[in-house]
Amino acid sequence: MSDQLVIPRPDVESVATEQKGAVRRRQWGAEKRSEPLSIVHPRPSRRKIILGRLGILVTLLAWVTYVISTILRELANNPNAGFRFQFETVSYLVVVTFLTFSALMYLIARQGALYRFRDHLRVPRGELDRHFAGYSDGITVLVPSYAEEPQVVRATLWSAALQEFPDLKVVLLLDDPPHPKDPADLAKLEKTRSLAAEISASMSVPAARFQAALAGFRLRTGSGRSNEPAELALLIAEYEAAADWLESMAEAEQVEDHVDEFFVDLVLMGLARELRLVLVGLNAASVQKASPSAARLEELYLRLTWIFDVSLETFERKKYASLSHEANKAMNLNAYISLMGHSWREEVTADGTVLRKVDGDAEPGHGERILTFPDTTYLLTLDADSLLLRDYCLRLVYFLESPGNERVAVTQTPYSSFRGAPTRIERVAGATTDLQHILHQGMTYYGATFWVGANAIIRKCALEDIVEVESSGGFEIRTYIQDRTVIEDTESSIDLGQHGWILVNYPERLSYSATPPDFGSLVVQRRRWANGGLLILPKLWVQLRQHRSERRKILAREVLLRVNYMASIAWASFGLVFLLAYPYDSRLLSPIVFLAALPYFLAMGSDLRDCGHRFSDIFRIYGFNLVLLPVNLAGVLKSLQQALTGDKIPFVRTPKVKDRTAAPAIYVLTPYAIVAFSLLTVWRDAKLGNWGNVAFASLNAILAAGAIRAYIGVFNSVVDVFLGMVNWLYVSPRPKKVKESLVVEKTAEEVDWETILYHGDRRLNRDLRGSADRRRRIAVR
Repeated sequence: MSDQLVIPRPDVESVATEQKGAVRRRQWGAEKRSEPLSIVHPRPSRRKIILGRLGILVTLLAWVTYVISTILRELANNPNAGFRFQFETVSYLVVVTFLTFSALMYLIARQGALYRFRDHLRVPRGELDRHFAGYSDGITVLVPSYAEEPQVVRATLWSAALQEFPDLKVVLLLDDPPHPKDPADLAKLEKTRSLAAEISASMSVPAARFQAALAGFRLRTGSGRSNEPAELALLIAEYEAAADWLESMAEAEQVEDHVDEFFVDLVLMGLARELRLVLVGLNAASVQKASPSAARLEELYLRLTWIFDVSLETFERKKYASLSHEANKAMNLNAYISLMGHSWREEVTADGTVLRKVDGDAEPGHGERILTFPDTTYLLTLDADSLLLRDYCLRLVYFLESPGNERVAVTQTPYSSFRGAPTRIERVAGATTDLQHILHQGMTYYGATFWVGANAIIRKCALEDIVEVESSGGFEIRTYIQDRTVIEDTESSIDLGQHGWILVNYPERLSYSATPPDFGSLVVQRRRWANGGLLILPKLWVQLRQHRSERRKILAREVLLRVNYMASIAWASFGLVFLLAYPYDSRLLSPIVFLAALPYFLAMGSDLRDCGHRFSDIFRIYGFNLVLLPVNLAGVLKSLQQALTGDKIPFVRTPKVKDRTAAPAIYVLTPYAIVAFSLLTVWRDAKLGNWGNVAFASLNAILAAGAIRAYIGVFNSVVDVFLGMVNWLYVSPRPKKVKESLVVEKTAEEVDWETILYHGDRRLNRDLRGSADRRRRIAVR
């Protein structure tokens, strides 16, 4: 009997070791732990919640005490100190106030997260099965991808395809140029194009088996020929087959890094372990001469069909001239969403293939093709470097359909970082990601949720509320997710709020996303994240005025959290520059400022430890932020540039490659300048006896130097600066302009008649550049 209760599980560690071959060299100080955190957050203790409240109170009291005991006292005691001292006093107070405000917002959001983790109760699996047993609504998973590595996209598609959902469609939105000239790019593109068909073929065999098993069960129960012990044995055999299939796939996977290990252990084996757990219950029922009801048996059969019955396809918007080709993720998503719910005829024109809307029963003409894009109630947007756990869709859709959530437009689980990072910078960047997961959960508690674009389930009808329609070149372009900034998810959060929709973060860990493994790729990601928040602030004010006019209740905490989320990078970056660069009067320094920041650092250290990191990572994160200071400033300045010029900032994807990405020289040299200037400040203020500044500058110099060594590398710095100099010296040759007089006139046989008929006079005049007599002769031939 005891043998029947064992859950067999392949040794994933041995599989990884055998198949890795050449293992990537791990850095000293990298993460050793590869096990992910619990899906459900631990219930916080009463003591932890009380300490969180105390931290908020101490921060507020310390700031007030500092203003009264230091700022106001110094201004009162030195009325004739002069303009410089008054300027220093006011500017220092502004900097300290903004930094203290950001620390306070961290503590408040964290406190909200603690309340949510304390009150969250996981929905039992049986309730999920019962809710979706007769389910008819569908969900479309959209995976936007541009120049991604095929193995990265493959894992994402598999994690989406193995979602347990009754009606699931997965679409890879491939945004690469459809006809690359480079053979290597073409080979990579063809490999990515083939992924959907490969996964479909792999899942078709188990899908057919379990559909047939369900049909057989229904036939037997409908005819009254079912026998409980026999039915239970048949169901056990089907679950054994499903678990064996997943375990066989896990054993065959090639594991090269910690992300591959996560995919095998949590996506494939995690689902297999859950099926094995069901087998434990079914075997126990068999031994005890009992059986679930017929309805429950059917639900368990349905679960197997939900796992393996999925539709996968690839769509490339750049094959169609009638769709937007704007180079960003938002318009890639918008292009497909705008096609859903209709049938479209492919028509070849002089500009390329276009799509024209047709009636559902229209027949294709000669050489034409009609494409149908079914509509679904829900959309799931999923970045091509993210992975979902097995019941992401099931639990989040159940939440959307629970009473009281009718106006929830977007729900998501803010992603966590993959564990076992082989580089120090990936480990620390992953730690900041895990902190953000907690903060986003807390923001939901105060109604200040923002859509985090890596993954989210969206009601399609909510997107229809915020769509903007315009005409471009004679074709309708529908914009659901705005692309005015490179943080399209943040702007869409405000748009949805203006239409009365709300957003909610689901309080579990069900999604994971890649963290840049080197400084160069991190620069690309963080510069994009820092760009756009200031541009969206005016939209927030419009939303607040609208809510006031409609007499909706607006909590001050919601407004403050939203403003901090969108603008804190700007004021924190400029504030840190002031503190680093300007020699403030020592009379303005006070231990009370340190006391105001202490709860923030203690709370962060506690959160890091709860997330499986180290308490001492608070110092590494501080140094990490110092070396990213020029990156954040560049993003903020790009926002200001766009505000002044109106020109969109190009969307730059984060590189996901095995090799290192070179960083621009300016971002490499600036951290060295911070260290040098901090040492200069130490020497200068030590001579003046300004020991407060000496301590602060010494801390900055030590932590920034350590961050340079750990996250950039001295040798890598030399290489990146050299490459930057070479790129600066290299000038691309200008294309030669063809003079008008050298254009060869075309005969009637050579004229592009399709372009002439499609575009008319404009292209006619461009195509026929000869004399008026020449154009007339061609016209009458």
